[in-house]
Amino acid sequence: MVNDLTNSQRDRQNILNNRYAIEKVEEHLALGGITYQDTLVFTKQQLVSLFEVSESTIEKYLTNHAEELKTNGYKVLRGQALKDFLNTTGGVVIDYGSKTTALGIFTFRAVLNIAMLLTESDRARLIRSRILDIVIEVVAERSGGHTKYINQRDCDYLPSAYQEFSYRQVFTDALDNYLDMGKFKFGIYTNKIYQLIFKENAKEYRQILKLHNKDKVRDTLYAEVLKAIASVENGLAEDMKIKSIQLGRKLQPSELDELINFAASNHYLKPIIEDARTKMASRDLSFRDALHQKLEAYIQTVPETDFEKFLGEASRSLEEQLAHPEILAVFKRLKDR
Repeated sequence: MVNDLTNSQRDRQNILNNRYAIEKVEEHLALGGITYQDTLVFTKQQLVSLFEVSESTIEKYLTNHAEELKTNGYKVLRGQALKDFLNTTGGVVIDYGSKTTALGIFTFRAVLNIAMLLTESDRARLIRSRILDIVIEVVAERSGGHTKYINQRDCDYLPSAYQEFSYRQVFTDALDNYLDMGKFKFGIYTNKIYQLIFKENAKEYRQILKLHNKDKVRDTLYAEVLKAIASVENGLAEDMKIKSIQLGRKLQPSELDELINFAASNHYLKPIIEDARTKMASRDLSFRDALHQKLEAYIQTVPETDFEKFLGEASRSLEEQLAHPEILAVFKRLKDR
């Protein structure tokens, strides 16, 4: 988890996109505000009082981070919208009179956004610290305390894992039938596929996620990563077969390496591989506090849909999914394909 939210818009947005954490923060902090259209909002003067800073300080952040704050709920009321707002507050808001023609209001999310930006306020620093604590608590609570396997809460995980298992068998059969190399070839070429997809071998990945010896790497991979691996495994198996038939013999390791290098530059695979890298790098940093340095360029803000996918009501533990008849039906279709 990032320690200084003031320096990273990506890290701020990762928190603000987690509605479960935001709901818990709102419950714990009780910052006040005004209810407007069933939403808690704050005026600039209320922020000045809350954070114990000058109005010009708030204005500075509104200017320097305008788009970010608008994205998270800051807006300016004018005309009828302003009249409606003033009416809900009894006609007068603190330090604003009836002649006001424009008024900026902040949603609770936008207030937290300001708190994550303000470097001049001790109150903001304390709020940032509490936010980070609550985010950790919420992720642990909603994932059952096992972020190592948070990937398995995605409803797409089990079908993807089963599909990858099937293509894995196709690939290992191809290694058996078409590659002239000892039994250690399975470990070597598993690592080469990992390096093609996410630039790390199994040992590096284990160290980053702090996996135990008994933990299986593929049990911790996201559905999109498993799909990318399955695509590469299936394609390489077919390429090995074709090449072996053309040559009239088994392939040498250098020849399979050439096929892997070609796959790495394949334009059809590129979107799948880049999506897998982005999902792994971004989600692991947000959910598992794990940084894949070789994928650092792929780290993006985790969208709100991902928090729903892994922490929401629709997300379920692996045990719960296995007990569901619809999931079992999916497995049957995959088996019978």
